Amino acid sequence: MTKQANDAVEDEARNYTRRWLNAGDVSFAILRDGTRIRYVRAGEGPDLVLTHTVRTQLDIFQFVIPLLSRHFTVYALDLPGFGWSDLLPERPKDEPTLRAQLKEFLQVLGIRRPILAGESIGATLSLSLAAELGDGVDRVVAFNTYDYLPGLERANLLASIIIKSVRAPLIGPIFASTENRSITGGIIRGGFHDPKKLPDDLLDEISRVGMRRDYGKGMRRLLKALPSFVAARQRYSKIIAPVTLVWGENDWSSKEDRAGVERSAPDPKVITLAKTGHFSALERPQDWASIIVSAAKT
Repeated sequence: MTKQANDAVEDEARNYTRRWLNAGDVSFAILRDGTRIRYVRAGEGPDLVLTHTVRTQLDIFQFVIPLLSRHFTVYALDLPGFGWSDLLPERPKDEPTLRAQLKEFLQVLGIRRPILAGESIGATLSLSLAAELGDGVDRVVAFNTYDYLPGLERANLLASIIIKSVRAPLIGPIFASTENRSITGGIIRGGFHDPKKLPDDLLDEISRVGMRRDYGKGMRRLLKALPSFVAARQRYSKIIAPVTLVWGENDWSSKEDRAGVERSAPDPKVITLAKTGHFSALERPQDWASIIVSAAKT
């Protein structure tokens, strides 16, 4: 991508985020291979890294970052292939690849011994990276880990039809390229106890990002790679940092899924948020922030 094109992407990447980020920076980190990762940095205090859910971007933390930045130096990033980071549509989107990129993101920014917190695939990556980094992580707070199948297909009938179609060998690329605001909103709202908690302007932004060239190709790669997130659960037993697991009462995960994660992580503290779905950072931001602040004090 040319410098002019990069500059244009950076301008686009700031437009929406600046509406809610009153104090902080919107920047790009560059990995060794040249991959550009968008992130925000806000606040002062111990380092806290937030990693987002499937099919979203760092803006899902727009309600929690102002609360958390009173206590932490908060970093939130768009994983490669998501949001306004480089899309890399032909590269793998499996858990080991995204974990390695998240690890390098910490190294590039000089983030040492952070608190790792995330939702959905962001929670899974936080746990699996903590297992790799050992005492290089202060603690982990994992909201609604996404390490089971079918997952997103449980959101509603629309999600089941679309996701299965996107994964399909012949028609998959067609379905991946035909996403629109109605489809995106219908699927994402299936991850809420109260669908009204999805802000209209955030849905507009997520849909706008989905129109980026080749975005659908990358998402199809991710959806086909979801078994690698299931396999990541095997890594949790190696975590030595304190772990807090948080579940939305109405998350997609089953009781068996949750019990499996709770058995895999070492002596986790477990919290359930009533009347909450998969996107708890949007649905219960005050509780989300309070849980992280409390975990940091223990």
